[in-house]
Amino acid sequence: MKYVRFQIGGGIINTGILYGNHIRRVEGSLFGPFRMTFEEYDLKKIRIMPPLYPGKIVGIGANYRSFLDSTKREPPSRPKIFLKPSSSVIADGEDIICPDPSHVVSFEGELGVVIGKPCTRVPEKNAMSCVFGYTCINDLTDRTMLEEDGIWARGKGLDTFSPVGPCITDETDGMDLMIETRVNGRVMQHMSTADMYFSIPELISYISRHMTLLPGDLIATGTPAGSGCLSIGDTVEVEIQGIGALHNKMIERTDQ
Repeated sequence: MKYVRFQIGGGIINTGILYGNHIRRVEGSLFGPFRMTFEEYDLKKIRIMPPLYPGKIVGIGANYRSFLDSTKREPPSRPKIFLKPSSSVIADGEDIICPDPSHVVSFEGELGVVIGKPCTRVPEKNAMSCVFGYTCINDLTDRTMLEEDGIWARGKGLDTFSPVGPCITDETDGMDLMIETRVNGRVMQHMSTADMYFSIPELISYISRHMTLLPGDLIATGTPAGSGCLSIGDTVEVEIQGIGALHNKMIERTDQ
């Protein structure tokens, strides 16, 4: 199924299941008992929200062979992990806000792995049992801030710098999905998740040895070759086979 969160006329945020151009509302938590209702809504008449606000986003650096090859980097001996705050999450169709037009902002189309149950020190052979589903994520970075700070927290944690969506699906296998990232319609990234250096089970096992993963946590599994920079007014799309496409436009901050 494809799970979404949506809002009707500025009211409460609901959870639903996507069927073509309609959403069937469900009651309860995605990560616990829930039941289907008979309420259906036209996709054109509601506002799509982020499919989740993760407790934490665990990012992975340098995790595609194509990326390592294109940047002439040595393969890492272990996954490089970092954290992004849930406050950086926005939905499909929302604007990315550039903090300063003179700053360099980069995009990274990535597969997001949504955790479905608590896992601590889980072995690789059991890791996939912890997966609820998959979504698209654009891991944006203010490279100017990154250079100034020498660490990732500020440059990756800015408000609007983690577009997620448009849905979470449990209908696909994340091990071999095509990722395509486009900027103003031009293809910038096109690669299968099979190109990951550390697989999804390896990532879950490694992360859970250091921090417990909880239901609703999100792992951004790294980006293939082709990541680049955005200009004010650019529209970036991250599309993943079997999930859908995530569209966001970058605009200039107006409340300096």
